[in-house]
Amino acid sequence: MALTRDGIDLAVEELNAKGGVNGRPVRIRYVDDHRSGTLGAVVADSLLKDPSVLAVIGHVNSPALIAAAPLYDGHLVAVSSAATAPELSGISKWVFRLVPSDSLSGRAIGRFAAGLKPGARAAILYENDAYGRGLTRAFRDGFAGAVVASEPLDENPETFEPYVAYLKQLKTDVVFSVSLERAGLELLQEAKRQNLGAAFIGGDAWTGIVANATVAEGTYVGIPFTDADPRASVQAFVTKFRARWGVSPAQDGTMAYDATDLLMQALRDGARTRAEVRTYLTELTAAHPYDGVTGPVFFSSGGDPGVTPLVVTRVHGGALVPTATTVRD
Repeated sequence: MALTRDGIDLAVEELNAKGGVNGRPVRIRYVDDHRSGTLGAVVADSLLKDPSVLAVIGHVNSPALIAAAPLYDGHLVAVSSAATAPELSGISKWVFRLVPSDSLSGRAIGRFAAGLKPGARAAILYENDAYGRGLTRAFRDGFAGAVVASEPLDENPETFEPYVAYLKQLKTDVVFSVSLERAGLELLQEAKRQNLGAAFIGGDAWTGIVANATVAEGTYVGIPFTDADPRASVQAFVTKFRARWGVSPAQDGTMAYDATDLLMQALRDGARTRAEVRTYLTELTAAHPYDGVTGPVFFSSGGDPGVTPLVVTRVHGGALVPTATTVRD
């Protein structure tokens, strides 16, 4: 939450330093829903009843936003910078998000993986929960080669030795792993020990594998943002974020900055009511988007990003470096 808040605060500070909106500063009301569906609904109700709240930046957690969406519907805009559950697509005409759903990102990663080698053979290892199963289905939809295995991981595997031995037996070219970074590093360590030459790809839950640069070197990770993106807009943002907070921006802070500045742009363009904020968002198009740090922002009819902000990176020297291919629908 701290990194998310840094992005929000930076956007608001910039606006207020320029005089705010019509000479009035913009204020942020922070409320903690504890990533809970039950509390998400309680928080939504409190925000609805506060007439000073014109829009919501959040919720950052999918269950909380799913619970809050029916309350916001028809009354208050919510723009999430982090909620990825496929169930949020079309849940309300007042709910938007800047990150792609797991379905969109999984398909995009699948398309990228298929392009790594003609006729590639892929295997999928996934945590057997809604997140893991959803990304697995989406990857299969996007992957044009043969998926030779799709195996759920034990909840707390003692060793990844049998998994890697099985992958070697299958002569796997690509391994897509839907797991948290701890399990990811253990898998990569075992793959190196057994000299498995397959390309490994993870989703945004693998961003922390760079902490072990030796083990993670060469691994692909699909994420909405990396501070190593060479685009001028990204590097300008990285510079000012570092100057303000003393650290490089990560995905959470950057997406939260874009969500906040997007809503600030609605106010700068004259939105003064909750309904006018929503109208501003619905009128964004591919030809006339909001220009965010992560790229052009506009929305589909279901509230999803009109452009999938997914950068396929490769771990090199302890950093997530964009590959030659950036996947953007």
